[in-house]
Amino acid sequence: MTRPNGLAYQKAIELMQACATEDGFLASPTERSNYRRIWARDGVIMALAALMTEDPDLTDTARRTLERLAEHQGPHGEIPSNLDAATGRVSYGGTTGRVDANPWFVIGCAEYWHRTGDTAFIDRLRPAIERVRFLLGAWEFNNRGLLYVPVTGDWADEYVHSGYVLYDQLLYLQAQRAVAALHAEVVGSRDHGLLDAVSRLSHLIRANYWFNCADEIPPDAYHEVLYRKGLEAAPHCGNRYWMPSFSPSGYGYRFDGFANVLVSLLDVADDDQRARVDDFISAELVRDELPLLPAFHPVIEPVHEDWEELQVMFSYTFKNKPYEFHNGGLWPMLTGFYVVDLARRGRTSEAERFLDGIDRANALTIDDEPWGFPEFVHGRDLTPGGTRHQGWSAAASIMGHLALRGQPLFTIDSGLLGR
Repeated sequence: MTRPNGLAYQKAIELMQACATEDGFLASPTERSNYRRIWARDGVIMALAALMTEDPDLTDTARRTLERLAEHQGPHGEIPSNLDAATGRVSYGGTTGRVDANPWFVIGCAEYWHRTGDTAFIDRLRPAIERVRFLLGAWEFNNRGLLYVPVTGDWADEYVHSGYVLYDQLLYLQAQRAVAALHAEVVGSRDHGLLDAVSRLSHLIRANYWFNCADEIPPDAYHEVLYRKGLEAAPHCGNRYWMPSFSPSGYGYRFDGFANVLVSLLDVADDDQRARVDDFISAELVRDELPLLPAFHPVIEPVHEDWEELQVMFSYTFKNKPYEFHNGGLWPMLTGFYVVDLARRGRTSEAERFLDGIDRANALTIDDEPWGFPEFVHGRDLTPGGTRHQGWSAAASIMGHLALRGQPLFTIDSGLLGR
């Protein structure tokens, strides 16, 4: 494979190398709060980028990341949110656990195995994977196919959404695909029950998170009355983007950047839905000065009814001021997944435009040092924010550059399952 030789790509590789330790990828080499730890979510995203590079050292660090997470698996099968290998301190979450750490772990293990053919690795980790699979099934609570995510239960850990969150359902879908592929390849037979679950979850996502503004209730509606109420309240977003979540109290209506990218990247969306989301992103979200995607849109301001809830939703200090972090902050990491999706859909010029946004964001100066690789960029002022030298911001650049050269991010997809 011909690797990019541009400055932005090389700086990203250097930061990934700086994050690499004998125990796996640190979220950041910066000495700040919990960032100098191995995080399941960050670590797997960095591992996916590392596998795309085909660099043996980075690939080996990807393996060690997954092995350390498995070694600290909790008593019920839960994968750590993060761990400090030096001190042995392990966290499974804050006020609630982190649901998304678990499917990310399964996805990472399967991708490492599928790319490397390391059967010894997968033989060692299959018991951990099966325990995660069981735990995720239990987190459906009512055995109806969707994960229930508590408040602060995923990457938006200080934001106001919960319930049946689309982002987590998409990770759950990919994790189920991964386990099905592992079973078919390692055991030598198909798990038809799991394949049925994959198909069922795909239908549930399509039926419950996209409002086409028709009067008909889809056969797979999770709750008919709830769906009808959500549809009636969503004229501004129906047929424009995927709904972020729903719960017994109703639907959420803000644009969830990660979910709307993954639903296309994982081939749940059809081409018309992709085009509508692309149009919404172009018309409503993107700043020409620095094209990056926000975590959520629109921004929650002090005048909004959600503000009171948002401003008490933190563990140590309030971070979600308007246009910061998940409240309208712009994320290089998230935009990297969009670049991958655009590239594989043949939308090369758009992919290059957003990749340029990632690389320019990564080059921003923090504390008088260029190439700060910020966690996010302020959605209005376009200034760097959060902790610097974020490994997954580097991973975003690597993913984008290599996707434009034809490298896939996910090698396990629905086509591999033979259905």
